[in-house]
Amino acid sequence: MPSVDLKQVAIRVNPGRRLTQLFAGLVLYGASMAMQIEATLGLSPWDVLHEALHKRTGLSFGTITAITSVAVLLCWIPLRQRPGFGTVANVVVISVAVDVTLALLPTPDGLVTRITLLVGGVVLNGLATAAYIGARLGPGPRDGLMTGLAGRTGYAIRWVRTAIELTVLACGWLLGGTVGIGTALYALAIGPLAQAFLPLVSWTPRAEVTRH
Repeated sequence: MPSVDLKQVAIRVNPGRRLTQLFAGLVLYGASMAMQIEATLGLSPWDVLHEALHKRTGLSFGTITAITSVAVLLCWIPLRQRPGFGTVANVVVISVAVDVTLALLPTPDGLVTRITLLVGGVVLNGLATAAYIGARLGPGPRDGLMTGLAGRTGYAIRWVRTAIELTVLACGWLLGGTVGIGTALYALAIGPLAQAFLPLVSWTPRAEVTRH
């Protein structure tokens, strides 16, 4: 697997290509979340935790997600991660995209359709994650934790992401969140998927130099 540079690059460098990729990735990420929710076969690990905290506190799902994002951002400090434009856009765009997709996407009835929706949502989530991280405008809170730990420990993205997802899943389940087959699929597949897609979509200055 080729090495991919994920360090942030100033927004003024090739903004057309990178902003388009960022927002496309974020919209697809929100859509992929909605696909997994509508499949009703198990939430992603982070959403298992969000649901558990929502049940225990009575706060809305969106409020819990925002509070969790702030808490995760605090974990960036010892990792020396810096938030960027993409970090802020992550919180705003994904929340809108998931709500719009949920409003438009009907809940399927058949098991085969639900499984197809789930698998499609997980794969799309891996591509969307790689797309917006690969724009190098700053990762979202949770993905910044992933890239920060990968950079500090030297472990591959797929192993770091999988470890984070399994840890969050365990906490959410112990707190009463809903777990299903989709949860296990996401936790085990998202790391390898994101790493597989990264070399295909990541922006690099070398690519710009080559074209000129």
